[in-house]
Parts: sequence; structure tokens; C-alpha cells
Amino acid sequence: VQLQASGGGSVQSGGSLRLSCAASGNGFIIDVMGWYRQAPENQRELVASITSSGVTNYAESVEGRFFISRDYAKKTVSLQMHNVKPEDTAVYYCNVGLRYYGRTNIRNYWGQGTLVTVSS
Repeated sequence: VQLQASGGGSVQSGGSLRLSCAASGNGFIIDVMGWYRQAPENQRELVASITSSGVTNYAESVEGRFFISRDYAKKTVSLQMHNVKPEDTAVYYCNVGLRYYGRTNIRNYWGQGTLVTVSS
């Protein structure tokens, strides 16, 4: 399984940005898809996640500004970011939890990370 993230870049405070991540490969069922971020000298933290049934979960700091969605057929997850703030500056990582056919354990995979820089 490979995860390819895209869409990072520089944006001014108050602007919008969209991140996307595509999973490639076969023979598995994706359970949860999500986005994490890590700012310099901070631990990696969950930004948003979405389950296979469409249940979403957001960090309190992004609630109402960021929106996560997924395309089940294309095996992609997107994060639409609105009203971004300088404190949103971080490397964003997509994460996928999946089960291979015939297996019950969940395996986690990470994308390569994409940098989002918000200037004031």
C-alpha cells in the first residue's frame, strides 16, 4: 500500500487550502482514513478522521474550519481547510487503517507528509 499526498503549500491567514491523499494497491478494505499534523517541536496530532461508515472526528482546534471527506471507490481522502490560521502551519500526514482480505487485524499506513505554511 502506498499513500500519495498532495495539495500543501503556502497560504495567507484566512485563506483556504485543500489536501488530498490517494491510496494505491489492492487486496484490502480501508477502515479509517485521516489527517494528522506535526508542527516543529510538537508531537504529531490528529486533525480529522473519517470511518468507513462516514463518521467524522475533528480536533477541537479545527472544528468548523476543516472538513474531511473520502471517495470510497477512488480510495482517496481529502481535507478542505478554510479560514486557516498561522497555528495551522505544520507538516500534514494522511493515515489509513486497513484490513487485508482474510485478516482481522488493522494495519496503519502513513503518507509522506505535505507542508502547509500559513502566513499572517
